[in-house]
Amino acid sequence: MKKNIAHILAGKEKHITPEQTVLQPLPHADFRFASPFIVLHHGGPDAIAPGSENRIHPHPHRGFAPVTFQLQGQAHHKDNTGNDQLLNPGDTQWMFAGKGILHSEGPSAQLHRDGGQIEIIQLWINVPAANKWDDPRYQYIPKAEMPHILEQEGVNLRLMSGEFDGKKGPLTISYTPVISAIGEISKGKRTDFTVTEDYWTLLYIAHGGVTIDDTPVPEHHLVVFNREGNTFSVTANEDSQVLFLSGQAIDEPVAAKDNFVMNTKEETEQAIEDYKNGLFGTLDY
Repeated sequence: MKKNIAHILAGKEKHITPEQTVLQPLPHADFRFASPFIVLHHGGPDAIAPGSENRIHPHPHRGFAPVTFQLQGQAHHKDNTGNDQLLNPGDTQWMFAGKGILHSEGPSAQLHRDGGQIEIIQLWINVPAANKWDDPRYQYIPKAEMPHILEQEGVNLRLMSGEFDGKKGPLTISYTPVISAIGEISKGKRTDFTVTEDYWTLLYIAHGGVTIDDTPVPEHHLVVFNREGNTFSVTANEDSQVLFLSGQAIDEPVAAKDNFVMNTKEETEQAIEDYKNGLFGTLDY
């Protein structure tokens, strides 16, 4: 059964620091959440000048997994549970914040020294209430370890998490089934997706433009499908880069504020107070 489009959401500019602007198609004025998918930010491509020191300094998270897909440039992640990782183009990091974590992210020392381009997609993935207070966990997934799916000429899609097209992604720390894949589709090529009925399914057009069944979708737009149905096709109108997401719905209340994703307003306010009171620890970076 065909999976129909519920929303096509344009990425809107959002300042996440005084120096950094991202495109945010989710949440959107027309559609808030497709839990487990809470926030999608597309940062860049940004030009990093030689000698620059700009980065996002230590900040807290609780109750969800911030996931970074590195598109261009080299990034550096560091957190107060001991993870210290460089990400190169095509790599992914999946950081489950759990009961609380401090981390810092941004261009690597090499990119600050030499200059260049950096571009990322960051996704906030929710977890059930029963897991929000688990210990933080972290997994780095290099591009070379991602299996290819829907293999055909002109289609280069790489699976990070979940099971799809007979393959299994290398991610091991998801609490509910989440399928994520990223990659390129050459102009004129069509590929057909078969997804699980009743999952939230999304497709973000990072670059280029595609037609989904009979509906054209331009660059920097996020497609949210109805949960009914299980098939759709994607044809690239030009060389395109897409992020494909499909996940089992978490049908629980969502209270998202600042850097926290909890189930109630009281829980998010408590997280804010806990951070102010130093309960998230420290990170010297």
